[in-house]
Amino acid sequence: MSKRRNFTREFKLKILAEIKIKSKAEVCREYELLPQVIDRWKREDESYGNNAFQGKGKIQKAEAQVAHYERLVGRLYAEIDLLKKTQALLKEKEQERKRCSR
Repeated sequence: MSKRRNFTREFKLKILAEIKIKSKAEVCREYELLPQVIDRWKREDESYGNNAFQGKGKIQKAEAQVAHYERLVGRLYAEIDLLKKTQALLKEKEQERKRCSR
């Protein structure tokens, strides 16, 4: 079974620089890389800029966790808003019942 290769930040940046000069196919053959790997590195570089390729993905995991909690907070705000509106409607209906029963 083959071992997973680890590439340094400098190597990844070097590859991204080389595909601007050479074709992706040439770079893949030269360094024995899959085109999908280079595509992923390119996306990460475009998405994260100077923060790309830091460590073993911990920054991206932290960002994903922050995004998860931001979505959760948004959902909770929406629920609170819905509950407030429901409570207001229930108060209105209760007041109507009291008026009608008088």
